[in-house]
Amino acid sequence: MSETHWIGAHVSAAGGIANAPLNAKAIGANAFALFTKNQRRWQAAPLCPQQIALFQQHCNDAAIPAEAILPHDSYLINLGHPGDEQLDKSRQAFYDEMVRCEQMGLKLLNFHPGSHLKQISVDQCLARISESINFALDRSTGVTAVIENTAGQGSNLGHSFEQLAQIIDGVEDKARVGICIDTCHLFAAGYDLTSQAAAKQSFDQFDNIVGFQYLKAMHLNDSKTPLNSRVDRHQSLGAGYIGSEGFSYIMTLPATQNIPLILETIEPAIWPQEINWLRSQAKR
Repeated sequence: MSETHWIGAHVSAAGGIANAPLNAKAIGANAFALFTKNQRRWQAAPLCPQQIALFQQHCNDAAIPAEAILPHDSYLINLGHPGDEQLDKSRQAFYDEMVRCEQMGLKLLNFHPGSHLKQISVDQCLARISESINFALDRSTGVTAVIENTAGQGSNLGHSFEQLAQIIDGVEDKARVGICIDTCHLFAAGYDLTSQAAAKQSFDQFDNIVGFQYLKAMHLNDSKTPLNSRVDRHQSLGAGYIGSEGFSYIMTLPATQNIPLILETIEPAIWPQEINWLRSQAKR
């Protein structure tokens, strides 16, 4: 097993968070993503100490370090919401998710940046997202806010490297903010990954505009829709419009070592094969 690459998938935490590392271990993963609560509801019962202890024990048993785990926040949260009341609700919910990560001993929290809903300007929305991150970081410790790039559907922001850089620019504690690049979203937003050369160009652009020091995680997904479609539809690796070349290139990038590399591809049954294939590309 390649120790420098932490590869896994977004696994189920049904029946309790302690089951997530077991599900990761079952597919041969040494990294995983999970929801720490129901992602389609605002409220959640507090985490119980027994579940947390069991979660940590199962992670230890599977030799998965905290740094290789990528919890994802609720889909309801919009940190750039144009309405003050809804923005406050999102900020509080995001902070609660940070607290849950802290309690579990985790280091990262992955989230979608937010949407202007065609009610405020792009710049105003990006500023709100930065302020929302500051709100959560000021009140918490030890957890890094990891912004996921988007496909640019509807009024969702964070689809360009410039927008991601602008959000980071407004964050006060630069040591606790980073980016999760979703390859499907990246491709749908217009960044070509179909060949080694195209992928190199896209990642060089990321490094120039944002910086590899901010790359904290990746979602490795092929795309059911063509380049610049602005539509987010995941596909199994090599079976979509991206193809396998781009993923081979990604696995040779020094920046992809020791960060969670997470599959959200559409066939969980073949996750073990996809994980093994990615490992084989890392060893090339």
